Amino acid sequence: MSLFKKKSSAKSYDKDTQKPVIKASICNGEQVAGFKDLHTGKFEEVMLICSAADLDDFRVMYGITEEITKEY
Repeated sequence: MSLFKKKSSAKSYDKDTQKPVIKASICNGEQVAGFKDLHTGKFEEVMLICSAADLDDFRVMYGITEEITKEY
């Protein structure tokens, strides 16, 4: 049992070639946050979004201040 939490450092992504995106399912409403490659269109999953707190955690984790687009 650990009494002290390790402070998580901010992660980064390549802002020139990737953009933050939320992929949402039309069928069941599941949402996954990640990054879409602007050149290839390939989506890299980072985390499942179950609540607004999860989305806030994703923003803080990667230092995202701009609007995150949602794709279906």
